[in-house]
Amino acid sequence: MNPVFDLAAVGLLVVTTAVLGFAGIRSSRTRSDFFVASRSVGSVWNASAISGEYLSAGTFLGLAGLVLLSGAEGFWFPIGYAAGYLLVLLFVAAPLRRSGAYTIPDFVEARLESRAVRRVTSVVVLVIGWLYIVPQLHGASLALGVVADVPPWVGGVVVAVLVAGIVAAGGMRAITAVQAFQYWLKLTALLVPAVFVLVALSGGGFDVDPARVFPVESGPGALDAYATVSLLLALLLGTIGLPHVLVRFYTSPNGASARRTTVMVIVLIGAFYAVSSTMGLIARVVAPDLAVPGVADTVVLALPSRVFPGLVGELLTSLLVAGAFAAFLATSSGIVVSLAGVVSQDVFGGGVRSFRVSAVLCTAVPLAVALLSEPAGLVASVGLVFVFAASTLSPVLLLGVWWPRLTARGAVAGMVVGAVSCGAALLAGGALRGAGGWAVLVTQPAAWTIPLTTAVIVAVSLLDRGGAPVRVERYLARLHTPDA
Repeated sequence: MNPVFDLAAVGLLVVTTAVLGFAGIRSSRTRSDFFVASRSVGSVWNASAISGEYLSAGTFLGLAGLVLLSGAEGFWFPIGYAAGYLLVLLFVAAPLRRSGAYTIPDFVEARLESRAVRRVTSVVVLVIGWLYIVPQLHGASLALGVVADVPPWVGGVVVAVLVAGIVAAGGMRAITAVQAFQYWLKLTALLVPAVFVLVALSGGGFDVDPARVFPVESGPGALDAYATVSLLLALLLGTIGLPHVLVRFYTSPNGASARRTTVMVIVLIGAFYAVSSTMGLIARVVAPDLAVPGVADTVVLALPSRVFPGLVGELLTSLLVAGAFAAFLATSSGIVVSLAGVVSQDVFGGGVRSFRVSAVLCTAVPLAVALLSEPAGLVASVGLVFVFAASTLSPVLLLGVWWPRLTARGAVAGMVVGAVSCGAALLAGGALRGAGGWAVLVTQPAAWTIPLTTAVIVAVSLLDRGGAPVRVERYLARLHTPDA
C-alpha cells in the first residue's frame, strides 16, 4: 500500500479544517460566540454540525468492524444511536434551548438553585467527555498506523493539537462550520467506496454466500434478551446525557428551531448508519479473515484494496482515511468545546481567555490518557460512555425538565449512586467479558443501573424536607411554553 495518497488526504483535511476553523475566528469575539455561537445557528447548518460531531470513530471505523464480527447483532448499535435522538426530540431539545443556559451545569444549577449540584454535574460531564475523547485519539492513531509507517502516538497528537488550536481560537462559532463540513465529508468518504465495491461485487469475482453474511446462529433468535434490552436502554437514554450533543441545541435561535434540528439529525445520521452498516456486510464477503477483535476496526480501510488492486483502490482508501480523520476531529472538537465551557465557568470565571485555557486543558488530559493506555474496540469503548451517561446524567436531566418535585439532594444522590454502581459494574465487566450466565449483569449493566439511579433520585427528593425550589413552577413554565 502506497502511503503517499493517504498522507496527502490527511494533510489536505488538516489544511481545510484549519482554514474553516480559523475563518470563524474573525466573528468570534464575545463570550456568547465562544460558548453557543451567539445562538444563531440555523437548523440545516446545526443538524449537519451535530451529525458531524456525533458520528465518531466508533461509527466510522468501529461499526463496520462490529458487523463483521457479530453479524446481525451489530445492527442494534446504529438502531440505538439513531433512535436516541427521538427521545432528545420528544423530551429535552426544546426545553433545554428555552432554559437560556450555556452548559448542562448551568441548566442544573438554575433548575435546582444549588451550587453543590452544579459541581457534581460538572465532574460527571468531564468524566463523560474525557471517556468519549480517548477512543477518538486511539482511533486516529490506529487509522494512521494502518496506512503509514509512523509511531502509534502520531495520529492522536495531530488530532489533539488541531482540535485544541481551533477550539481555543474561535470556540463554538469556529467549529460549527468545521463540523458541518466534516459530516458531509464522512458520508461521501464511506458512500463512494461502498458504491464502487458493490458495483464490483455485482459483476462477479466474489462468492457472495448469504449464510456467511447473515449466519443463522447470529440471527435474532440467538440474541440474549437481557443484553439486548440493556444495550438499547444505554444507547437510547445515553444520547440524552452526552454534553457535546446537548450543548449544540443551545446554539439554536429558539426551541422550535431546536426541534427542527433534531428531526434533520435523525435523517442525516440514519443515512450515514445505513452506509456504514453496509460496509460491514461487504466486509463479511470480501475480508472475513479480518474478523479478529482489534483488527476488525481497520476493515473499512482495507476493503478498497481488496477489491481494486492498484490506483483505484489507493485513491478510495485515501478518501476513507480522510473521512476517518474527519470523524476524530469533529467529535473531539465538539466534546472539547462543551467541556471548555464547563471548566471555564466553574474554575476560571467564564471569560473568553479562560475558555481558551480550558480548551487546551480539556484536550491535554484525554491525550495523556490515550498515550498511556491501550486501545480497545472502538464501538465497545464508545458504548461504555453511553452506559455511564445514561446511568448518571440522563435521569437528572429528564426529571429536571419534567418532574417539579426534583431536589438538589436527590440529584446529587442519584448521580453519585449511578456513577459508583455503573463504574464498578464496568470495571468488573472488563474482567468478565466473554463469560456467560450472570456475568451479563455487569457486562451490560444499564438495565439495572438506570432504574437504580432514577429510584434514588425520586426517593431522596420525596424525603428531602427542604423540598423543591420555590420558583420551580415558574422555571418549568419557561421550559415548556411554546415559542412565539
